[in-house]
Amino acid sequence: MRLADAAVPAFARHETFHPRYGWFRKAYEAALDDPAAFTCDDATVELGVGKNMVKSIRFWGMAADLIDNEPEPVNPRSPGVVPTEFGRRLFGDNHAAGWDPFMEDPGTLWLLHWSLLAPPCRLPVWWVAFNEFHAVEFDAPELESACAAGIDAAAEWPHPHASSLRKDVTALLRSYAPAERSARTSIDDLLDCPLRELGLVTKSAVTGRYRFTMGEKPALPSAVVAYAALDFAARTDPGSKTALLGRLAVEPGSPGRAFRLTEDELADALRPAVAESRGSLSLASPAGAAQLAWKKDPEALRTKVLDRYFGSGGSESKEPASASGAIARVPAGAGAA
Repeated sequence: MRLADAAVPAFARHETFHPRYGWFRKAYEAALDDPAAFTCDDATVELGVGKNMVKSIRFWGMAADLIDNEPEPVNPRSPGVVPTEFGRRLFGDNHAAGWDPFMEDPGTLWLLHWSLLAPPCRLPVWWVAFNEFHAVEFDAPELESACAAGIDAAAEWPHPHASSLRKDVTALLRSYAPAERSARTSIDDLLDCPLRELGLVTKSAVTGRYRFTMGEKPALPSAVVAYAALDFAARTDPGSKTALLGRLAVEPGSPGRAFRLTEDELADALRPAVAESRGSLSLASPAGAAQLAWKKDPEALRTKVLDRYFGSGGSESKEPASASGAIARVPAGAGAA
């Protein structure tokens, strides 16, 4: 998958704010209550935040595919927002309970992480960082330089301003890396981002440099990995009934890149979901090449996998994610179970 196919050329739309606790659900609920929730005169009062944060909450809701512009807005110049199918499935609405209405299950954060990177990704800098950046250790300027090079390779895109790239890299590190204490750091800054719980970015105790956390993620539910694998396969190879694990592990845009898993670790992560699938999923190695196979439409099956996981109370893993990750999209229009 290429960057130009996976993402849209949008930069620094988050108003310099990384996603905070409660913002994903707040974005969904606001859109559910009123399509004009983010543009009405009293939006700051209704949402309880400043003007720039109103824009940021709207951005993060759209980036995670929880809300989207009205399909037929009354005012095309200022469209309202509505919940997506994914948003309704995750948080529910007035008529049905969602998978995890209060974001209590650790699997929800992993699902949101996948959704932020899945096409159409509204965070191209993040997509490049997770899918095309291979440094073992790095600092912010090195990551910024690599993302600039990756975006330059998308010849059809305009080159973003350096300050916009820097803001997106800063937002990524603030979202995933452990918070840094300083004289100006408040308790809110230390505790405010749920994605830190995934432990996907750490700092070396020796060098003090950032590094992506490789290796198995015990708090990453097998069902979320299976969903991501089916989602990726449905997008990149429609009509196929199999996907090589090597491809699911290393191809840009794949679950292995997003979750930082090797092929063997991906196979181990998938096995519980395969066992729970009642024959809908299987792992095999014909001709020595390990692959994931499925019998039904992957778009419907990916949703069914999550229906089963959340319907059982997310029983695979209830341990909270650790800072190191040792313990730790659904796209709009996902098919019904």
